[in-house]
Amino acid sequence: MNIIGHKDADYADRLMELTAPSSLFDPGIEQRTRDIVAAVQAEGDGAVARFTEQFDRAKLTPSQFALTKAELVGAGLKADPEVRRAVAVASRNITAFSRKSLRRNWSGKNAQGAEVGEKFDPFQRVGLYIPGGTAPLVSTALMTVLLAKVAGCPEIVVCTPCGADGTINPALLYAVHSAGATEIYRVGGAQAIAAMALGTGTIGRVQKIFGPGNAYVVAAKRLLFGHVAVDLLPGPSEVLVLADETAEPRFIAADMLAQAEHGSGHERVWLISTSKPLLKAVEREMTRQLKTLSRSGFVQRALEANGWMIHVKNLDEGVVLANRIAPEHCEIMTRQPARVAEKIVTAGAIFLGSYSPTVLGDYVAGPSHTLPTGGAGASFAGLTVDQFQRRTSVVRYDKPALKKALPSVLKFAELEGLSAHGQSAAIRLAPKSNRR
Repeated sequence: MNIIGHKDADYADRLMELTAPSSLFDPGIEQRTRDIVAAVQAEGDGAVARFTEQFDRAKLTPSQFALTKAELVGAGLKADPEVRRAVAVASRNITAFSRKSLRRNWSGKNAQGAEVGEKFDPFQRVGLYIPGGTAPLVSTALMTVLLAKVAGCPEIVVCTPCGADGTINPALLYAVHSAGATEIYRVGGAQAIAAMALGTGTIGRVQKIFGPGNAYVVAAKRLLFGHVAVDLLPGPSEVLVLADETAEPRFIAADMLAQAEHGSGHERVWLISTSKPLLKAVEREMTRQLKTLSRSGFVQRALEANGWMIHVKNLDEGVVLANRIAPEHCEIMTRQPARVAEKIVTAGAIFLGSYSPTVLGDYVAGPSHTLPTGGAGASFAGLTVDQFQRRTSVVRYDKPALKKALPSVLKFAELEGLSAHGQSAAIRLAPKSNRR
């Protein structure tokens, strides 16, 4: 862990270091991703198969990309009752939360009496990326596919990496299938994003891509924006804990270790506190708890690279720093967490108090855990069901309303030198004898 304090001579310089852009903007990663995207655009399925063998060690033909019905049925049979119960509990909360977030059609009258409004339609074909690898994210299947299902998207395409033998974790498959995916492909990485964005002979092009991924997946989404719509830029996981002396060191240590265990090595964790004794207590707890973890090697690597403990003068300074970092997850463990949370305006998600660990948001609380990382929270919100809906404005004038609006229309047309614009409205009210 990197430890700094407000009394350090190089405090300002160290703050610059810890708020530097994450792997989301690594130029080396971007160039390698650009090469992958270009290859998929030029070669289609051939490039996807080649990269799948190179990165996942799975030798597949294009006809083997898609999961068969037999494989999906098999995954369902392998899902034990505890898996089914966990999926059902999370699904109910996610579905209920998403239904409340749907945007609904509306209409009303403007100042001239014309009918104006909006209608919201589901995207007809969406692509969802589900990370696999060392930690197949079963929960992410629910946090993305269920939203598409609630929104009413008829075609829900899922890409997720497979193992060297071409198989996918059965629990992940069960979650994806039960949530409502209509197509599932055993393809991961930047090549999967490129395939969904550009289309190949086997994987049809989608309208919008959703879901988290590693630095290469996020880079591919950035590079392909314009070819396809994207949700946000959710990269390697992050958590920031803002705490005062009342916080419990055991809880903080456990939460920081949890976010560091994903395995990419690019995860970032921060503890900002007004209490120096708390920082030391948390450090001791992390050392103790780390020895008990099954993925301690992954955790240690992430903490050494991107683990920070910062001693600040007061909570106001801590809030300013938290907003500057714009973390994916922000846990507030202070005397009055709700009041502190009012000042946090860039976090992907906020967790209040000692009994709201980030893991609840990861798995069962209800809001999607697909959130912006790498400072993107300053501009992006987390994934919500309304992002699966297309907005269209609807306008309907009758003759009296057009007559009221015409003077303003003609003036704007005159100011902009666009006489045809004015004529297109005026001609509708001109006497028939003047019509050509």
